Amino acid sequence: MNPSLRTDLTRLIAAQICIHACMTGFRMAAPLMALREGYSPAAVGMLLALFALAPVFMALPSGRYADRRGLKKPVLLSVGIASAGAALAVLFPVFIVLCVTALTCGAATGLAMIALQRHVGRLANGPIELKQVFSWMAIGPSISNFLGPFAAGVVIDTFGFRASFLLLALLPSLAWYWIRHTVEHAPVSPKPGEGSGSSWNLLRDKGFRKLMALNWMLSSCWDVHTFLVPVLGHERGLSATVIGSILGAFALAATAIRLLIPLLAAHLRESMVIGSAMCATAVLFAIYPMVHAAWAMGVLSVLLGFSLGTVQPMIMSSLHQMTPHHRQGEALGLRAMAINGSSVVMPLLFGSAGALVGVGAVFWLVGAVVGLGSPLAWTLRTEPAHDAPQRMP
Repeated sequence: MNPSLRTDLTRLIAAQICIHACMTGFRMAAPLMALREGYSPAAVGMLLALFALAPVFMALPSGRYADRRGLKKPVLLSVGIASAGAALAVLFPVFIVLCVTALTCGAATGLAMIALQRHVGRLANGPIELKQVFSWMAIGPSISNFLGPFAAGVVIDTFGFRASFLLLALLPSLAWYWIRHTVEHAPVSPKPGEGSGSSWNLLRDKGFRKLMALNWMLSSCWDVHTFLVPVLGHERGLSATVIGSILGAFALAATAIRLLIPLLAAHLRESMVIGSAMCATAVLFAIYPMVHAAWAMGVLSVLLGFSLGTVQPMIMSSLHQMTPHHRQGEALGLRAMAINGSSVVMPLLFGSAGALVGVGAVFWLVGAVVGLGSPLAWTLRTEPAHDAPQRMP
């Protein structure tokens, strides 16, 4: 990776962290305030769902906007929306306003992430660099998932909720600081007869449909693990600290493997990595319900983190290779819509299924689906990327 690309990538990761940390901080602080104000767990669950609900409906418009406007205008709009929503919580820290803040922070983060991912994909020159840059970009959310809640929690304990909301409201503006001098890519016009049309037209391509199906199955595995491990740990009589450590081990393993991928990118093929991850996940999900000891659950969590942590860079690399440059924002929007929709719907399904047939059966069912779907990954093919895009001042 050349020094110029490394510098650009560092700034883009920093911007991503600032926007995403605002959302993750509110995702911890707002429910905590609602609980302390006496609101029910059902109300808190609805509040949490609002963070993912807005991106479901805004993903496709966000992708089209990024295709038309590039990087800076979408990020600047995201900064304004997130800061305004956060400022409302500072001025009026009541439940209904926190719901508005959840919607605005979720929408702003979704728009910014699509614009940043689109820009990063066009920085890369060839499949190897695509895997490298998206491995590095995938580390950003891992950092912000820690930084946002940790900073918010420290300020809440020291100065109170309003001070915490104020800190989170200031974070998005730092994102603009990091990208304000970024050089935009030259706009890409469709070739004759290659108009955009409906975003759903992208799904007419068999390879793209296959990629979206794989993306949905594997993102569901993240939701299964995050949602059901606390339930399984509670059934095993584990403490909250131990359960949190098991989930933390998963996150650390996913981050560690993403640090390793850039070093091995030249030797990795997307279909091989995704297919191997699906087979490994199916086996680990089959074992998980049969394990009772905390240390064994921790080992399985680490192995699962290694497995699922490899997937996002490969999905993003494949998506950018098989999608025309002038429609990559739309393709990212479809992917974001599927992931956020899954995050809203799947926990409800998992909870209902777990109550009906047991938590272990849910692990086995999802593992079976992923295992049976793995042949899709082995047959995944990516078309060569278009000519490298030119950049303009």
